[in-house]
Amino acid sequence: MKGLRNSAIIAALLAVVVCAGMIGFHVIEGWTWFDSFYMVLTTFTTIGYQEVHPLSHQGRLFNTGLIIAGVSLVFLGIGSLTQALLEFELGNYFGRRRMQRDIERLKGHYIICGAGRVGRSAARELARKPAPFVVIESRPDKAGQFDQEFLTLVGDATKEETLRKVNIEQALGLVAATTLDATNIYIVLTARSLNPKIKIIARASEEGAEKHLLKAGADSVVSPYGFAGHRIAQAFLRPYVLDFLDVATARAGKPGLEIEEVQIGEGSRLAGKTIENSRLRQETGVMVLAIHRGEGTRFNPGPDYQLEPGDWLIALGEPAALGRLESAAANGVGTTK
Repeated sequence: MKGLRNSAIIAALLAVVVCAGMIGFHVIEGWTWFDSFYMVLTTFTTIGYQEVHPLSHQGRLFNTGLIIAGVSLVFLGIGSLTQALLEFELGNYFGRRRMQRDIERLKGHYIICGAGRVGRSAARELARKPAPFVVIESRPDKAGQFDQEFLTLVGDATKEETLRKVNIEQALGLVAATTLDATNIYIVLTARSLNPKIKIIARASEEGAEKHLLKAGADSVVSPYGFAGHRIAQAFLRPYVLDFLDVATARAGKPGLEIEEVQIGEGSRLAGKTIENSRLRQETGVMVLAIHRGEGTRFNPGPDYQLEPGDWLIALGEPAALGRLESAAANGVGTTK
């Protein structure tokens, strides 16, 4: 902020003038360093105490210049600090207003309840996509660390009014990621009552909490500790499989392949063709791992499997190749022919 930067400059100049005043009184009048500092302090603060010792003519001339410089800097410093405080308060106010407007405009978004480690991880993955989302956090200090990066609302996610503020009726999904299972159950119950169609994923800390979260209305439940234990075991038993999954899901900062799901549109040139005839591998460079249709998923579909509008292709490939697949699935544009 400009006001804060100016205040720092003025404070540095004031420190220089204070040192110059102490040296001047010490040299001209022969005062001790403490008496010199006390004289400078009473002069700059305009308290008006009498002089520490009677001043000589040279001392009065020196003190005159010191008064002009020091008092001017003090008042300038007060003005700069006031400006910095106003900038800070106005910045916070307009920042909150802008964030509220952005939240009010959200549609087809995701809601993350809880800004802990799980919530932050989910937020970063959604931001990487990118996909629209908002974070709800009950603790202002934790939310303050988060709102510079993502849309954040301070509030209690178990309450209807809080979820309505983030347009839950128009949201696609919700993550109940607080550290307390009881709180997550209340969040799931409230969210499901406000939007019966929303997809809800909940975090479970205790083993017995999963069934309660599912009964409350969660579509799926994730246990970070169970996942961590499974991953540790896999690192011992199937290290090469785990390395492949890390690459395929862009984990641990490893670039390269990604797994993506792409829907075939009504006007796509892929609709009605078999996987072989669509030449997906040759023209886009992706590998189709599975196809989801209706309520079922066909893993490792054969070359004679016919693609239909509405099918979801789960494909593996480089980001550029997946981009070509998305284009081809939408309207047939973007092949390498």
